[in-house]
Amino acid sequence: MNKFPLALDLQLFAQEKTEKATPKKRQDSRQKGQVAKSHELPGAFILLFGFLFLLFFGGYFKEHIFRIFTEYFNDYMLWNLTQQNVLSLFSKLAYQLMLIVGPFMLMAVVIGLIGNYLQVGFLITADPLMPKLNKLNPLEGLKKIVSLRSLVEFLKSMLKMSVIAMVVYSSLWGERAQIVSLSHMPISGILQYASNVTLMLGIKIAVTLIILAVFDFFYQRYEHEKSLKMSKQDIKDEHKKSEGDPLIKGKIREKQRRMALQRMMQEVPRADVVITNPTHFAVAIQYESGKMTAPTVVAKGQDYVALKIKQVAQENDVMIMENKPLARALFEQVEIGESIPEALFQAVAEVLAHVYKLKGKAV
Repeated sequence: MNKFPLALDLQLFAQEKTEKATPKKRQDSRQKGQVAKSHELPGAFILLFGFLFLLFFGGYFKEHIFRIFTEYFNDYMLWNLTQQNVLSLFSKLAYQLMLIVGPFMLMAVVIGLIGNYLQVGFLITADPLMPKLNKLNPLEGLKKIVSLRSLVEFLKSMLKMSVIAMVVYSSLWGERAQIVSLSHMPISGILQYASNVTLMLGIKIAVTLIILAVFDFFYQRYEHEKSLKMSKQDIKDEHKKSEGDPLIKGKIREKQRRMALQRMMQEVPRADVVITNPTHFAVAIQYESGKMTAPTVVAKGQDYVALKIKQVAQENDVMIMENKPLARALFEQVEIGESIPEALFQAVAEVLAHVYKLKGKAV
């Protein structure tokens, strides 16, 4: 026999996070900087484009590095040690270093931005930078260290290092014959060969890291979708917050109806006549010659509201006339504050003329 009552079982089921995240939950998570993103993908792209940069623009860097050493040994070593010469020397060296380092830095920034944009799109948020006291909690830090996610990250790092080691080993093993013959090559040839092997290894490692980072991105997206899942109760609570509590909304609508009814009843004493069905409908008509182009409906109602209109009319000596077809037509065709349509002019005019005749009022 089940130890838990059925109500408790249903409550626990409602709290299980089995539903996909709503658009609002996704948007709130994005604004907090919680997105599916692999931190390794931008770094892998930067590494690849860095080696490609050296491959295609190696002559440019070689020229500037050679110029620094040439000018230093040929010119700067012969300068007198003065404050002006030292400042000039460092200014020129800083400029030459900027010409070497600047393109690398610019490339790294651009590729890093592109790598992040391809994953999360355009996103600027300062929420992750805000200080949070729970991050200083040692128990929370210990939980992160011994968590399943930490174990997965450790296994990913071991896999990455193993794959890179295999790529390096296989590449160098394929060059073993050339490496053995380096002792018979001049220094310039050795340097040229070493640079070629380094570039080749760098590109291979970068491509390997990109492939691993792509798999990591899909894993991060899976984990992100899993963390965003909501329970049925979460969806209900979100709906209440966005749409408003149905009980509160019902009370607001009821209050608005009472206020509208009160304002409408205040117009009944100024009416000239109330046309009734006689019990189901009641329509109050007002006409001020010279101010109105046509008679106007100032109040109308059905059933209880109709009885209330007739009660207010009786208390304020407003004439009540029974005309079933006209009362229904006015109720269905004319809204409060609107003028009588042309099709009902004749019928309303006859009613008003009769009222004015009884009151001894001129039309």
